[in-house]
Amino acid sequence: MKLELGNFHVKDLVFGEKTGFKDGIVTVNKIELSSMLLEDGRLKAVDLDIAKPGEEVRIIPVKDVIEPRVKVSGGTVFPGFLGKPITVGSGRTHVLKGMAVVTCGRIVGFQEGIIDMAGPGAEYTPFSKLFNLVVIAHPRDGLDSHEHEEAVRIAGLKAAAYVAEAVKSLEPEETRAYETKSIAGALSEYPGLPKVAYVYQLQSQGLLHDTYVYGVDAKRIIPTLISPTEVMDGAIVSGNCVSACDKNTTYVHQNNPVIEELYARHGKDINFVGVIITNENVTLADKERSSDYTAKLAEYLGLDGVIITEEGFGNPDTDLIMNCKKIEGKGIKTVLITDEYAGRDGASQSLADADVKADAVVTAGNANEEIVLPPMKKIIGLSDTATIIAGGSQKSLRDDGSIEIELQAITGATSEVGFTRMSATTY
Repeated sequence: MKLELGNFHVKDLVFGEKTGFKDGIVTVNKIELSSMLLEDGRLKAVDLDIAKPGEEVRIIPVKDVIEPRVKVSGGTVFPGFLGKPITVGSGRTHVLKGMAVVTCGRIVGFQEGIIDMAGPGAEYTPFSKLFNLVVIAHPRDGLDSHEHEEAVRIAGLKAAAYVAEAVKSLEPEETRAYETKSIAGALSEYPGLPKVAYVYQLQSQGLLHDTYVYGVDAKRIIPTLISPTEVMDGAIVSGNCVSACDKNTTYVHQNNPVIEELYARHGKDINFVGVIITNENVTLADKERSSDYTAKLAEYLGLDGVIITEEGFGNPDTDLIMNCKKIEGKGIKTVLITDEYAGRDGASQSLADADVKADAVVTAGNANEEIVLPPMKKIIGLSDTATIIAGGSQKSLRDDGSIEIELQAITGATSEVGFTRMSATTY
């Protein structure tokens, strides 16, 4: 399975009469895109706006971030949503690099986020460096939360596909190729190197904590193998409302840095064998089943090591530790990537679960750390939601428009797959 990503680097984003891409500038026909999105009868109105890096703009509350991509060959983008659930991960996909579609609007779940395009908040979110086309979707009255979330999720995917269509027939500025071999081929490719796989926990606790694989709610799957190029190609879509700081937005699934790094080191110091996706459950029986199955797949592949990432905190910490203990029990080394909820002073226990087997853990930062976000000249969305989103309080929004809030409210601040601007220094 071989995937070519053809990249078009975006230098600016504007509204205009005809949607297109020329000399690095993306032009979007506002009326055409709005009309297309309003074909979904669950939406009564759609506003579109643009936020550029360095502008004093705040987007709040953010639901999802999506990278515009279009399949040139090998299926359709976001299979299971915008097309038949046919396997992707091969052929050619064109990408608008440096741009994203951000969905916003009336709050669905309290775990939605903030993107500041300038100031100290911008230093914590990787999405402040993108040209963002913001879709502010207004649901019709009486829509329940799940229908509301789905309508906005689909609107974001449609908008991303619509914009990317502009580069479908163009020649990309650069092309990168990624290949996944058969299991037999992968296991025998570099016999002298340790065989490493990635255990990718997908948020699936329900009650708006959902992730989709080829359009299927991940809580309905048992752990399985997936080609890393399928992940890159839109097979996994975010539909969840976990805290904004460690939510794996659809953009993060499309650009998972763990997969990128494993590909980069493949054949050098490791043999990257593949990806095991698993879910995060709410009952002990489901946690036992999924962690047993994940460990079994790791053993079946004859792995020497795995990297495990989680999404969210608290309950998912148990899935993380159960996967770690059972995989280590098979004689396979593990490295965990997570963030911490160690209290505002950093003195509390970081994770809800722990085990001596978890002796190699990478932290993405303390989500409880407080920050003051200064007033912005322009607000896209609803600033008063700062008082009800996770990480905030009724006192968060000050009279001057500044916001005192925890990092967990900033989209992508402590990404548990490492898609973040945080780093560590040794003193």
